[in-house]
Parts: sequence; C-alpha cells; structure tokens
Amino acid sequence: MLFSCLKVVRLKFVKEDPKVVNQSAVENSAREPPSKSPPNGEANTPQARTFSLVKLAAATQNFKLENFLGEGGFGKVYKGRLPDGEIVAVKQLDRNGCQGIREFVVEVLTLSMVNHPNLVKLIGYCAEGDQRLLVYEYMPLGSLEDHLYGPRPSRKRLDWNTRMKIAAGAAQGLEYLHDKMKTPVIYRDLKCSNILLGEGFHPKLSDFGLAKAGPSGDQTHVSTRVMGTYGYCAPEYAMTGQLTFKSDIYSFGVVLLEIITGRRAIDNIRSDTESNLVAWARPLFKDRKKFHQMADPVLEGRYPVRGLYQALAIAAMCVQEQPNMRPLVADVVTALSYLATQTQDPNAYSPQNLGRIPTSSRCKRDGKQKCPNGDDNERGKLLA
Repeated sequence: MLFSCLKVVRLKFVKEDPKVVNQSAVENSAREPPSKSPPNGEANTPQARTFSLVKLAAATQNFKLENFLGEGGFGKVYKGRLPDGEIVAVKQLDRNGCQGIREFVVEVLTLSMVNHPNLVKLIGYCAEGDQRLLVYEYMPLGSLEDHLYGPRPSRKRLDWNTRMKIAAGAAQGLEYLHDKMKTPVIYRDLKCSNILLGEGFHPKLSDFGLAKAGPSGDQTHVSTRVMGTYGYCAPEYAMTGQLTFKSDIYSFGVVLLEIITGRRAIDNIRSDTESNLVAWARPLFKDRKKFHQMADPVLEGRYPVRGLYQALAIAAMCVQEQPNMRPLVADVVTALSYLATQTQDPNAYSPQNLGRIPTSSRCKRDGKQKCPNGDDNERGKLLA
C-alpha cells in the first residue's frame, strides 16, 4: 500500500530562549558569504540586494493602485519593474506594526539562506528610516487561493493533475525547510494564500515572516507565542504554544484538503457543521464510500477514483489530532510525487462518477459516443 511507509516519531519538548533581531542583523546577513559546506542547494544562494526607497517607488509607479497585487497580515504587495526590465513583487510592510519589523528581519534572514525551486526567491530589500520593503521574484499566476476561490470568470478550473502537481511541489518546499537546510526551519504559516504559482502552475512557498528555527539535537519542541491563521494552526500549537515540525504537517493537511475539496479552511458562510473544513471532513474519512462527496464539485467527476482515495488518505493522516500520528514530510513528498505522475485526462470522467455528474456531460452507452474511461470491467480494475 502506498501509505505503509509513513512513519511515526515521538516528540520531546524544550523551551527556546527568545532572540532579539534588528536591522544590523539584516545588513550583516546580506554581506556574509555562504558557509563553505552548505547543504542541498544553499551553496548557490544569491545574496539579497539592497534597494533605495526611491528606486522601488519608481519601480511601482509610486505604489500605484493599478500595481496593487494583494495585502497580507504585515503589509501590501505591488507589482514593479526594475530598471533592467525585471518584473518583481514589492512588499511594503506596515510601518505602524511592531510585528512587521520582526517579520521583515526574519524573512530576509530566512530567504537569504535558501535556494530551492519550490520557495519564492528574495531578490532584495530596502530599509530606510521607518520604511521596510521586500523585493521578490514575480509569480504571474497569483496564489493558489486565487485559483480555488477567486471570481469564477477570472480563473481557470484547476484540473486534478494540476492540483496534485501543486500539492507535491508545496510538499517539496516544506521538506526543504524541515530536512535539508543547515538550520531546519518551521514555516508556521502554510496556507493557500502563501502558495504562489508561476508559469505552468509551478508552486512556491512564500511569506516567511513567522518562520522559526527548528529544534536541534534532542530538542524537538519550541515554545512560542501562537501566531498563524485560524483554521490552519495545529490544535496542540493553538492551545499550548508548543511548536514542532508536525505543526506544519497539520497545516499542510488542511491545504491538501482545500485542494481536493475546493472548500475553505474556515468558511463562515456555511452551516456550523460545515464551516470548519477539518471538522467536516473527519466523519467522512471513516467511510470510504463517502469519499466522492469530498471531491470539489468544480471537477465534475473528472478525477481518478484511486487517486482521490489516496490523496484523501494523505490529508487524513496529516490532520491527525495527535502530532506523533502525523507523517514525516519526506513521506508526504513520496506519496504526493507518485500521485502527481499518475496523469488523468482532464476531460475524461471516471466510470464511478458518471452518476454524480451533470446529465448533459455523461457519456452515452448506445454506441454513438464511447465512454471516456472504459466499461464496468475497467471500474473493477480501478477499485482493486
């Protein structure tokens, strides 16, 4: 079975000492060369450039409304064009938010140390007076949140193949943070709006202002003030402030559920029994016959049944209430990378789903039109 390799680790706890970060740390981090033996991709990490406020104001046409891309917890993001023609995204941190200064420093320090195809690239930063700005590579397709929940006319339907590709890529970015950096990092803010999409829907994790250095040695726990987004926070972290790598795994499970179901992590428009995605999904996880009820209706039955079952099994394990029951990120990557290679004709319906799709879309069985995925014998093979 695909998921038999998923492992369990027991957690130990230790409190971290608070650290004070300041602008000089940012300046020093930009000047220091990478270590001689950095792990897995850090050797070629480009150094963050410094930009003047005047240059970034010019790049964004003085932060013109037409260049506004979105707003997060710590500031607004604008599209800009540098003098050499490079298109960038410029995040202007809120000058009135004390947390924004810490977020700025943490993000510069974190992204200055990483170089991975599934992590957004930091091009540079500006620190002038009370102004703090970050300059990233521009991601032309926006965020995963835009494509799952944005206005229908402005977005293309994400087919099953694309969804699994995005999930696998996001997992690979998280694996790099957890397992392949010299100092492992707990992301702490994994959500659909922080997964940005490039050409071909290539996913990259972004917004590392809440990132924390992970525990080392025998220390597998850090105590910290609870931060993050409601609906994505692991329950044990939300209740105790005890942060572990498995906290990120829970958040990833919520994101994977959103990808599969097309439902928001928290949706107050829905009834009380359906407003919390994980709470809604838990009873359905117990009955495989109800798995099809969890597929995004936008897919209209266009997904491989076995692939749906396997993706939901991964999500169910990630959102286990007990942290030590959640899988390691490496095992999540293995499972999702496999699913991402199992391509499905985006216009084909699975035979099991024919009764759940619009009548106008069903294949005819009178010989005039061939069913896209075969006959009832094929149905048996898929469920085997």
